[in-house]
Amino acid sequence: MSRSSGLDHIIRQDDGTYAGVWGVYVLKSAFQPIFAFQGGKVAIAAFEGLIRPFREGQPVSPGLFFRSVPAVDRYHVETLTRTLHLLNAGACLDPSATIFVNFDPSLFTDREVVDVAIREMRLVLHEAGLHPERIVCEVTEQKSASTETLRQFVASLRASGFRIAVDDYGADDSDIARIEELRPDIVKFDAHWITHLMDSGPGFALLKAMVDTFTARGITTVFEGIEETWQLELAERSGASMVQGYVLARPELAPTSFSVFSRDEKKTDVPGKRPVVERTEPRIGIGDSAPRPPARAFGRRTRGSAG
Repeated sequence: MSRSSGLDHIIRQDDGTYAGVWGVYVLKSAFQPIFAFQGGKVAIAAFEGLIRPFREGQPVSPGLFFRSVPAVDRYHVETLTRTLHLLNAGACLDPSATIFVNFDPSLFTDREVVDVAIREMRLVLHEAGLHPERIVCEVTEQKSASTETLRQFVASLRASGFRIAVDDYGADDSDIARIEELRPDIVKFDAHWITHLMDSGPGFALLKAMVDTFTARGITTVFEGIEETWQLELAERSGASMVQGYVLARPELAPTSFSVFSRDEKKTDVPGKRPVVERTEPRIGIGDSAPRPPARAFGRRTRGSAG
């Protein structure tokens, strides 16, 4: 069996996790939980893989790292980061957990690139001991190199057993046209857009209408960047299926404190999706993680409110 090029830059660490090496950088996986609403509480349903670069042992911002990558190397670096997340998920996350990994649509320029990417994904999954149905492929907000190539790529991913998400809906090229083109299983709403819409009654009504429309089409909705309790409450009221953000859990380097779950713990299903794994320690109830703001229907607290 041929070897994925993403594996060429991978090293296994003493703790059983994997790191990537690219030039002067050491790359590590961080995982952030994605939570599902369940009867007024939330439970971990999935994890998103996020890259954390280091240089000479010191952390470097992901934005700075990616800006330092020449255009000619961008495809290879994205392959490396995705490979790293999949290997670490196989090494240290719960065997039933769903894993979200990113794909930049601007990098898939023709059918040959698509075929290579699919082949390398399957090789890495074999190496990691993961099944395709555990993987959600997030199409990020960048403009696609070719609409037809992107459509073919998504069709090939589906044929291989992967699920599809449109990331950062409401930002850049992640718009309704992309939803119609790709017909994703999951839509992740852009954090800045969510915050803006939640800040007024009409905005929230629009947000809820979009969630209702996607739900009626069988599309799972995820709200990203939820950082305050009032946002969590409104996300639940909107009907969103899942939420992700600092108010619930920050990303942690692999291996994580939330990485292993007992096989005999209670599991409940999100309709049409993978099982949700409930942790044995108390879960965060809606509104329990921080004091509620003064009674108000929408948005941030007004100036002069109690802090």
